[in-house]
Amino acid sequence: MAYVVTESCIRCKYTDCVDVCPVDCFREGPNFLVIDPEECIDCTLCVAECPVEAIYAEDDVPADQQQFIALNAELSKQWKPIVERKDALPDAEEWAQVKGKLGELKR
Repeated sequence: MAYVVTESCIRCKYTDCVDVCPVDCFREGPNFLVIDPEECIDCTLCVAECPVEAIYAEDDVPADQQQFIALNAELSKQWKPIVERKDALPDAEEWAQVKGKLGELKR
């Protein structure tokens, strides 16, 4: 069971999670991060680090976020690994609590 980055990350892209990942399974897109399910070792370290609570165990992804399981798998094959923490997006705080952001995702 892999962990999954969900909608809360879109337009925020906090990378605190990247710092604690022992296997570098995060991939970076323009305004979103994903977890490569083939690389994730289910260590749970990233979950507590996410300031917007965007990361869930695959079995615990909320019903309205289920599409992010496939989205993480798809985009992790296209995007490059991110292995160091970076600054969040400039307007991350403004977007942190916004719901319905899937349309904002840049591929």
